[in-house]
Amino acid sequence: MNNIYNYKMSDLENYLLNIGEKKYKAKQIYDWLYMKKVKSFDSMTNLKKDLIAKLKEDFNFDYISIKKKQKSSLTNKYLFSLKDGNLIEAVLMRHDYGISVCVSSQVGCNMGCKFCESGRLKKVRDLESYEIVEQILLIEEDIKKRVSSVVIMGIGEPFDNYDNIMNFIRIINDPFGINIGARHITVSTCGLIPKIDKFSEENLQVNLAISLHAPNNNIRNNIMNVNKAYSVDELIECLKRYIAKTNRRVTIEYVMLNSVNDSYDNAIELARLIKGMNVYVNLIPYNETSHIEFKKSSKDTIMKFYDILKKNGINVTIRKEFGGSIDAACGQLRAKEVE
Repeated sequence: MNNIYNYKMSDLENYLLNIGEKKYKAKQIYDWLYMKKVKSFDSMTNLKKDLIAKLKEDFNFDYISIKKKQKSSLTNKYLFSLKDGNLIEAVLMRHDYGISVCVSSQVGCNMGCKFCESGRLKKVRDLESYEIVEQILLIEEDIKKRVSSVVIMGIGEPFDNYDNIMNFIRIINDPFGINIGARHITVSTCGLIPKIDKFSEENLQVNLAISLHAPNNNIRNNIMNVNKAYSVDELIECLKRYIAKTNRRVTIEYVMLNSVNDSYDNAIELARLIKGMNVYVNLIPYNETSHIEFKKSSKDTIMKFYDILKKNGINVTIRKEFGGSIDAACGQLRAKEVE
């Protein structure tokens, strides 16, 4: 039996046509699911009883559940329990412009980035689309407000779960669905080049963020295993193709690790690497965890790095720190429960 939240509008329309129903009823069902937020087919009062019976026969409303929540002034951290007992996380962040949610895409992660809490716990399985959709729905239900932007940047490598992620994006982007604008959706990848090339063909206005975190192969090989498959130079060439194809700006994420990737020379090298590209750099103060030896760069070091990039003509921002007091480093809350 399929979960109803796995279905894009077009999937639901095809299903209805195949059972001899009118496809416009897909919009009615979506309205009940995402606008009225009902959790049973019996509540869909403008559908005929025989259609409701068929829907109940073919679909379920299985929901993930909130196991734990931590809260600070700007951040909520959610630990979700899945139907099979596995655990994932999502983080809500309050901004001046609205509420954003960072969702997980897998149970665990096989990328093995040395500084990442998620990577310590190996991938168990991919999340289905409904398990990602429901992270947003449950958070909206909890806070009684609408989520205005989504980043796919939690536990897991999104492009290692490509089909479910694309399905998820189309569901939340649908104007009859959760109705989050494409430019308010960001996918973050550590650099799976074949999937970035594939993503460039999707004809979506969704933002792409690249977890680069190093200006050369020597540093990146030491902290990110993916670099041994796809080198920095290959990744940069891929991004040039992506930008040429989509005419969209790419975010370069760069976590600031004390005495690892934060020197003057590192900043100069990064500036040279991306000079002239339609990108901007997001410097990320590191969320330290008790399990990993890396330390965050000092504020002074981050500002100097920022200034060097600025002086070399690179668009750069420093990410506001969220949730350091509530285990908001990706994977921290889950790790505490699992171990």
